[in-house]
Amino acid sequence: MPTLILTPRFTEDSQALGRAAARLGWDVERLRTWHVPEELRSVPEPVLYLEALFGPSLAEPFGLRMLEPAVDWLPRLPEHFRKRRVDLMTLREARSLAAPCFIKPPNDKSFPAQVYAPKDLPEGYDEEMPVLVAEVVTWEKEFRCFILDRKLRTLSIYLRGNEVQRDSDFQAMDAELSEASAFVQTVLDNEHVDLPRTAVLDVGVIEGRGWAVVEQNAAWGSGIYGCDPTEVLQVLRHASVPVGSVPTTDEFRQVR
Repeated sequence: MPTLILTPRFTEDSQALGRAAARLGWDVERLRTWHVPEELRSVPEPVLYLEALFGPSLAEPFGLRMLEPAVDWLPRLPEHFRKRRVDLMTLREARSLAAPCFIKPPNDKSFPAQVYAPKDLPEGYDEEMPVLVAEVVTWEKEFRCFILDRKLRTLSIYLRGNEVQRDSDFQAMDAELSEASAFVQTVLDNEHVDLPRTAVLDVGVIEGRGWAVVEQNAAWGSGIYGCDPTEVLQVLRHASVPVGSVPTTDEFRQVR
């Protein structure tokens, strides 16, 4: 029987997942602190839903490592799926850029992802840390897609214009969901796109350019927005692997 492990933070998403897990007959445990107690470390099938900054450290006591994208995944993605320039460089290199760009850490939220003028990039971080630097574009709408074994399990709209779905509670039309699903399928069907077993693909429409991939996220730390929590749980169930396990072909490309 799986046991869903949640952090001390009571978020809307973690509560929705907890309720869905209970309906499935799973056990649900919420950590009281940012420390895994001894009695939880030996549960037979832990399923972890964690914050990005704490995921790896909280997974370690369970003998697990979390699947996540390679830092260079987005720059390596075929350009016709990105429809904009994206480069990987160090924070130091980003400070020497000539114009504002959209800049973010690849897999964590150590500083906010947004458009920065080079002089305004945050201080106090390792200057050699990798950052993704993207051409500034306007996203008309964006969708969150939970993927398991290269199959789309659930999706929802999470951004329209400058409004986040969680704040405005808007819904996607069936036609929009169909278009998003069809575009995601073209990405999943492409043999040049490598993915770990579980992934979250954010896709959307760039003004004047059409459908494109926004980014890939680790499933175990992604907000679910309006996605079906029961389907999200099935993805989370495979979002970690035992420490020392041999990576699959796709995952090997991620960690090379």
